[in-house]
Amino acid sequence: MEDILQAVERILPDKPLASIQCFVLSQSWLGKTYGEMAEESGYRDNYIKEVGSELWQDLSIALGKKITKKNLHLALKKYVQDKIGEQEQRQQEFGEESIEIVSPDFFPASKIEFPSGPVPLGSPLYINRPPLEELVCNEILYPGCLIRIKAPRKTGKSSLLNRMIASAREQGYQTVYLDFQEADEDIFASLDKFLRWFCVNVSRQLNLLPSIDDFWDIEMGSKVSCKIYFEAYLLQYIDHNPLVLALNEVHRVFEHPNIAQDFLPMLRFWHEQAKQDEVWQKLRMVVVHTTEIYIPLKLNQSPFNVGITITLPPFTLNQVQNLALRYGLNWVAGSEGAKRLAPMQAMVGGHPYLVSLALYHLYQEEMTLEILLETASTPVGIYSQHLRELLSLLQKDPELMSAMQQVIATDEKVELDAIAAYKLESMGLVKLNGNQAEVMCELYRLYFSQQLGKHSG
Repeated sequence: MEDILQAVERILPDKPLASIQCFVLSQSWLGKTYGEMAEESGYRDNYIKEVGSELWQDLSIALGKKITKKNLHLALKKYVQDKIGEQEQRQQEFGEESIEIVSPDFFPASKIEFPSGPVPLGSPLYINRPPLEELVCNEILYPGCLIRIKAPRKTGKSSLLNRMIASAREQGYQTVYLDFQEADEDIFASLDKFLRWFCVNVSRQLNLLPSIDDFWDIEMGSKVSCKIYFEAYLLQYIDHNPLVLALNEVHRVFEHPNIAQDFLPMLRFWHEQAKQDEVWQKLRMVVVHTTEIYIPLKLNQSPFNVGITITLPPFTLNQVQNLALRYGLNWVAGSEGAKRLAPMQAMVGGHPYLVSLALYHLYQEEMTLEILLETASTPVGIYSQHLRELLSLLQKDPELMSAMQQVIATDEKVELDAIAAYKLESMGLVKLNGNQAEVMCELYRLYFSQQLGKHSG
């Protein structure tokens, strides 16, 4: 609790906390009710409420946004994140040697966990890639908006999406998050079954009883029934608050042309409805996927040539250095530190997951950077499991295996079949310019040159 109290004292430097305020703050952080605090402290219930109310008001004024007992966790973590952002900005303005970014007190170095899945909200290990975060959080404020986030696996899509959802909730918006990887394979058997699954999931997340049969009409068809269900039921019951519909892993739908050819144009139609219909202006959609769609859609039906598209770039050397400092690797500071990190940046091409994995192992002091790079593409290297998983995926698809062999056989860009190119891009193995592909990073070139050479031999 010392760390929490210190953070609040930094926010309120002119108002030292009294012991009763410290008590209310710490108990609120732990999720206690005012009644429980009163019982534990012996103070009257009303007095505890007054102390809390005054404290939230002071914090609201200092931070310039409404702070309540309920949003305390999120607000303080955002404060930490903003402070890091300011440090980054000053670092860019005054040169990389002027400031070292240190992990905030909330997250002592001992709590750093193995990189896996999205970076938690409030974590100092999340690296902003300006202007992406500001762009998506601002865009979601516009009625009827459609945002597409596209990037290969393990490059930060879900982490960015989670921050956008948190920002929307701060605005008082309703949010629904659907991950299409969670859908059973038989859900994709027909459009009707898929859209019913879609509507039931959205209803439950909005705490509404699914009433599919009241709105579904076989004569009108599944798409129109789904539209009416949203228009006459879901969007009517959420008052005036906008609804952010976040659809993750949408590339799973691409694998089922019978679904994609109707579902994707439907999303576009909903987006266009917002231009003329107030009800649909409440809906803001975010579509997240790993690759371009490889199912032909007419230009006027695709949801991917309207709205805004966000592509996640790899980390720059400066961002890698920034993250390394947050891991407590002080030897990377300054221009000399950047030079030491440059070979790692070259090896993994700034790929966020590969960078984080390297920094985690360096933070654990398991090996030196030189040994890490020497063994990176070998069976005893830190990337061995990740590389084996990618190889296994290639081995299941001879066409992909053949396409990857073409890519690593030359330093030039290679023209590939569109579907093979998109699938390799989705796996993060190649960078595309149209259908022309080149290997994503030196690590993959080294490993697959060796493994696919064996395979062809």
